[in-house]
Amino acid sequence: MNNILLHDTRSKIVEIGRLLYKRQLTDSAGGNISIRVNDRICISPRRSGSNFQWNITPEQVCVVDIKGDKIEGEGEPSRELHVHLKLHTEFVDFGRAVIHAHPRNILVFASTKTSIVPILENSMKFGVTPIIDYHPACSQKLADAVTASLKGREDIIYNYAAGVIVPRHGLFLMGRDIDAAYDSVERLELNAYCILMSKLIESDTANPK
Repeated sequence: MNNILLHDTRSKIVEIGRLLYKRQLTDSAGGNISIRVNDRICISPRRSGSNFQWNITPEQVCVVDIKGDKIEGEGEPSRELHVHLKLHTEFVDFGRAVIHAHPRNILVFASTKTSIVPILENSMKFGVTPIIDYHPACSQKLADAVTASLKGREDIIYNYAAGVIVPRHGLFLMGRDIDAAYDSVERLELNAYCILMSKLIESDTANPK
């Protein structure tokens, strides 16, 4: 395994994690990131938000094998490792990066069990981002449900990224690479914001002063 490639990948996870946190696309309560490198998976460490406010180092990012056994890394892998492993195993030919995030506008949809319909041109490629049934965080049942929801959307993952909303929890998304995955989180969050704000315009139009 190319150690330089692994180090660069772990550094990229640090960069994306800080960017997600800075832009309020995730919070200190959670979120996790993984990138597959051949038969290894680099994944953000446990409590990246709550203990470190996403100010983590490449050395803290864990490297695990496809079974989830840690090979290196100062921390322990994210508690959502089950979901990441399942997605990297099932969609190995389509995507290389997974982001789980808590974007504040998407959380409104998660809390109300509402799918996100694309209303912006730059989000049309994702189609509807569905809501799944509730399953406990960090569970194998959640991993299975997230994976099942992405089945049939392999082409969307291969071409860019596809996501799923988990009730009361947040967004899971798999992309062809980490840059596409990050960009997709931003696009879906903006789309969610526009849906919510458009309701104010509709209300104002229906009740003119």
